[in-house]
Amino acid sequence: MEKTVYLRLRHRIQVHPNDVISIDKIALIVGEKELTEKLREIKLHQIHPNDKNMVVIDVMHVLKAIHKFDHQLDVQIIGSTQTIVEILYEKKKVSPLLFGAVWLLLFIGAGLAIMNFHEDVSMQEVHQRIYKIVTGKKNDQPLILQIPYSIGLGLGMVLFFNHLFKKRINEEPSPLEVEIFNYQLDLDQYVAMNENKENLNSVDDDLK
Repeated sequence: MEKTVYLRLRHRIQVHPNDVISIDKIALIVGEKELTEKLREIKLHQIHPNDKNMVVIDVMHVLKAIHKFDHQLDVQIIGSTQTIVEILYEKKKVSPLLFGAVWLLLFIGAGLAIMNFHEDVSMQEVHQRIYKIVTGKKNDQPLILQIPYSIGLGLGMVLFFNHLFKKRINEEPSPLEVEIFNYQLDLDQYVAMNENKENLNSVDDDLK
């Protein structure tokens, strides 16, 4: 009697060098309990140095391994057909001096960008004009407008990015996080299309 199992590949996983990737790591399987427990243990690939930092495992490799275990199984694929495996290597410690230099460079660059924007739109003249309209007096330095505006500019940036240092203000993603998420999706799609190695065996020779 033919048995049916349902399989859904995870979109992305993270592993370490020399890790062995089994079906359990890259997919969710639903079916008869005893059968699915055996399927989860099937080895698909072992991470090698020539894999560099990413490997794409296609659903066809998974099906090949499953049918090698039992060719009578009916495997129903749900969702994604590829899993991106990101290999995490040990990160080198960043020099505090380099970190400080980069932080200072970004701080100065952001400050200059804001200053140039205000110069382009003549923000000081706008404040002067608003002050004269409201009070009827001319003031070359309307601090009563400039100080609250400066404070509001900083608070607005905090609310826009939804972070105060490492603390999130609310659960909604910031526009920056959404853009990073979209970039990651585009990157994953590119990797899936260009890094899927046809010579990746469903079960490595050393795992046979």
